[in-house]
Amino acid sequence: MIDTIKSNIHQIVLHKVGNRHENEDIRISHSVLNVEDVLTRMSLLKYFTNSFKSIEYFNFYHDIDISMNEVFVCVRRIFDSPNDLLVQSVNLAKHLYEQSTHPKIKGGEFYVVYFKDCILDGKTVDAVGIFKSENKDTFLKVYPANDGFEIESQQGVNINKMDKGCLVFNVEKENGYAVAVVDNTNKGIEAQYWMDDFLHVRPRKDEYFNTQNLLSLCKNFIKNELPQHFDMSKADQADFINKSVTFFKEREAFDMSEFANEVIRQKDIIEHFNSFKSAYQKEREIEIADNFPISESAVKKGTRNLRSIIKLDKNFHIYVHGNSNLIEQGVDEKGKFYKVYYQEES
Repeated sequence: MIDTIKSNIHQIVLHKVGNRHENEDIRISHSVLNVEDVLTRMSLLKYFTNSFKSIEYFNFYHDIDISMNEVFVCVRRIFDSPNDLLVQSVNLAKHLYEQSTHPKIKGGEFYVVYFKDCILDGKTVDAVGIFKSENKDTFLKVYPANDGFEIESQQGVNINKMDKGCLVFNVEKENGYAVAVVDNTNKGIEAQYWMDDFLHVRPRKDEYFNTQNLLSLCKNFIKNELPQHFDMSKADQADFINKSVTFFKEREAFDMSEFANEVIRQKDIIEHFNSFKSAYQKEREIEIADNFPISESAVKKGTRNLRSIIKLDKNFHIYVHGNSNLIEQGVDEKGKFYKVYYQEES
């Protein structure tokens, strides 16, 4: 969890990075940004940090060696010598410019910030922030004039909307640091340039990562794999989903053996689940631990789409929240039907 309430901005550098594909310029500052006004510094702190709501973290990486990741190297040098912020910010701006080759990528202000006294998972650490502001909002300025008022519009940055950013915390350097990422603008192919081409990060292998991926694995197994290989009704699938969700919500830690024995139960399905898990990991080039602490945040996010719904043509949906034994399926002269037992109507 990130807490920046007591954080303070130590230094800021601002550059302007255009789109290289469109032959836009890159404008480099030769000094740090001087921000003495307290209200302005508070507004900047809010702008830089308020968008980091998720507790999903990433690590810098490189397919050959972490020392070949440009952003990792620049950030490491800043942590080693904070006075090198200006020099390394120039390297970062040039690196971003080289990645800005998609025609839909917008130019904008590029900030590199050194923060003091950030709190990550209860530990006080320094952090380096890297941000890009691409979009401008229209603001109205009202001011007195003569015996009345005048009004004019101005273009500026909305401090409540961060376009792109990352916070790099000075922990776990050997694993590529702990990195929080925000990208609220591009959602198509051009979005890859921030996380993949510029930052070059991958999910941090922690409890959030394991919980999120195992929930996704369960969803794929129950909805796609089980019906192909086992005689299982929609009601049985719904029951399977409910038991899986309950297991994750009621436990503090995940144990694969306990999950198999308490949720899956049948030996042949357990064996198929283990085979599916191996294939799932290989296909996605990930590794999910068999034992790990369960992330409550990942459970809340992951179970939103893990719903036990029986869809009947275009007429009805049955939401199954509990005991599937209260549902019976059959066929009569009118066609297929479900019979549902209940005690109270609400």
